[in-house]
Amino acid sequence: MNIRRFNTEDAKTVSDLIRKTIKISNVKDYPADIIDILDKTETPEHVIERAGWTHFYVVEDEKQIIGCGAIGPFWGKEDESSLFTIFVDPEYQGKGIGRSIIETLETDEFFLRAKRIEIPASITGVPFYRKFGYDYKDGITEPDAEHIIRLEKFRG
Repeated sequence: MNIRRFNTEDAKTVSDLIRKTIKISNVKDYPADIIDILDKTETPEHVIERAGWTHFYVVEDEKQIIGCGAIGPFWGKEDESSLFTIFVDPEYQGKGIGRSIIETLETDEFFLRAKRIEIPASITGVPFYRKFGYDYKDGITEPDAEHIIRLEKFRG
């Protein structure tokens, strides 16, 4: 397994990975209309746009992209950051790939300079992120209008 920074040439493969994962892993927590919206949103162009203002990483297994994750500034702030676009191919889930992505993101400069890190989490991802010390922002445990649950972690 190898974790490296995203290259523009990865965009279609990453988009396909995200779409596949949403359709398989998130379907139990979201209705079909939301899955359809997400499927249409997570285009290669959207991935490239996100990678333009974040540090975007991909995980490879024998040159095949099996996971991704990004970290960037929270609304341009220097002392707050957000984790984004963390996905692991369903065939590789439960094998430590997600943990490796989180560990990589938590050593990135955007994490190290932040006092607070937020995750706009899917319902599906909440239990995973809570294992790493992320908790409900403002105690809100229900999805918001964007169908996400906001989690956060504070650093010393």
